[in-house]
Amino acid sequence: MSLKPLTLYYAGPGPNPPKVGIILEELSIPYEIKMVGYGDLKQKPYTDLNPNGRAPVLQDPNTGYKIWETGAIIEYLIDQYDIEKKLTYASGLKKYELKQWLFFQVSGQGPYWGQAAWFNLFHAEKLPSAQKRYVDEIHRVVGVLDGVLGQSENGWLVGDKITYADLAFATWHVALAGIFSPPEFKDQWDITKYPHYKKWVETMLERPAVKKVLEEQQRLVAESS
Repeated sequence: MSLKPLTLYYAGPGPNPPKVGIILEELSIPYEIKMVGYGDLKQKPYTDLNPNGRAPVLQDPNTGYKIWETGAIIEYLIDQYDIEKKLTYASGLKKYELKQWLFFQVSGQGPYWGQAAWFNLFHAEKLPSAQKRYVDEIHRVVGVLDGVLGQSENGWLVGDKITYADLAFATWHVALAGIFSPPEFKDQWDITKYPHYKKWVETMLERPAVKKVLEEQQRLVAESS
């Protein structure tokens, strides 16, 4: 029995919706994207889908289930559809390592890098102390990843293959180009200082599923602007 397409809600060029899209593509799960305007996120009918008024939201007609928050969505997709364990492991202990890194992404990378983007690019008042705090956090998080990857025999966070734990970090890396784009920050990011991280993200960004999702997001954003 073939799957009905899942619906994934996007809003603009943000890193979180494509983070889920990559998992859908990697697992060959059929899905469609619905773009939501920023002005519609905080009001009905969208808040009926996500009372927090953020993207993404995933609707699955095969189970009648709706879920929001990227970490929860990714875990749902892995549990529900990764039957062959392509992006996870059957071992219970490795499963917890995967969760460890996913939780690090959603609590460490995403929020801190998002705040760096806000204060560097959008905040009306320049606040150097806030900008420094969150730029420093970017370097701290990348340093953690670089150190762990440097000790990995296979170049991945858990075990001997790419998993959802690795892929969860990819889209926020792409956002660094914008975060460090203001002239005063251009000399504050040098990926060559983190060679293991550099190899890791570059390998992920070459994957067909990752390329497809990022290119599709660019196209949809251009069409909706």
